[in-house]
Amino acid sequence: MKQIIIKIIDIIVKLWLKIKDTFWSVKDFFYRKLRKPPEVASVDDTIDEIVNNNRSIARFGDGEIKLAAGRTISFQKSSAFITNKMREVLSSDIDGLMIGIADIFGDGERYDEFTNNYWKKHLARFRGVWYKYLIRGKKYYNASMTRQYIGLKNKEESGEIFDHIKKIWDGRDVVIIEGEMSRLGVGNDLLDNAKSIKRILGPSKQAFDKYDEILEEAKKTDKSSLILLALGPAATCLAYDLHKLGYQAVDIGHVDVEYEWYRMKAKKKMPVKNKMVHEAVVNEKDELNDSEYENQIIAKIL
Repeated sequence: MKQIIIKIIDIIVKLWLKIKDTFWSVKDFFYRKLRKPPEVASVDDTIDEIVNNNRSIARFGDGEIKLAAGRTISFQKSSAFITNKMREVLSSDIDGLMIGIADIFGDGERYDEFTNNYWKKHLARFRGVWYKYLIRGKKYYNASMTRQYIGLKNKEESGEIFDHIKKIWDGRDVVIIEGEMSRLGVGNDLLDNAKSIKRILGPSKQAFDKYDEILEEAKKTDKSSLILLALGPAATCLAYDLHKLGYQAVDIGHVDVEYEWYRMKAKKKMPVKNKMVHEAVVNEKDELNDSEYENQIIAKIL
């Protein structure tokens, strides 16, 4: 009897999920018919804008949009402050600040089947949120610039893209604001061409709990330095606030993890030794003994 009840519940859940997916797909059909999709620049054009014109970028992906919709995500609880801040940044139009959005509104020819299906389902549920806060006719930049290995159909182009990304910090004094376990560029050559590196560490989860403290610490940075942000959705908002204060702030997100996967020739998202990977089921927890990395840390706000 118990097994029968479990099977009935399983059937009901699957049916309910199918009904929900059908509802959102029908609703999305009308959004697609009634609203022109936003213009999103290519990855190369986005990087060139940052490098050649010293522009800042705040990036939006699925997690940021869910927070803008008032939803909680796995490593960041929602709040009124976060929801309003995300909406403020996404709908902003400030000189020198690029708003990066995921390049998911076209044919998806660059991405593999799994990635395209994921974004198709995401848009069915959240396209209305994207369109509500995007400015019609505004040119947006490519938030996916930092995700250039896993999910790509043609991974042979990844090496060239990473070389292009490295030009962002080439010869620059860099201050990295990152999660405690992110360790951007540690154990690889991603940042070898930077002039110098300093680090401000924030929480690996619930970073918005320390948002004001992190921002205050960041304000101590010399404005000639490039600020790289790898702090989940908080990085999106920090790029916005720091740019308004006169900094060049680049929300660089998952670039280090993608670079590690590229170097490993990984076939799927997987753990990276000594680094937090929220998208991996299990994370490596080996003790890191790296004096150079430790000497780069100028503040811990945990």
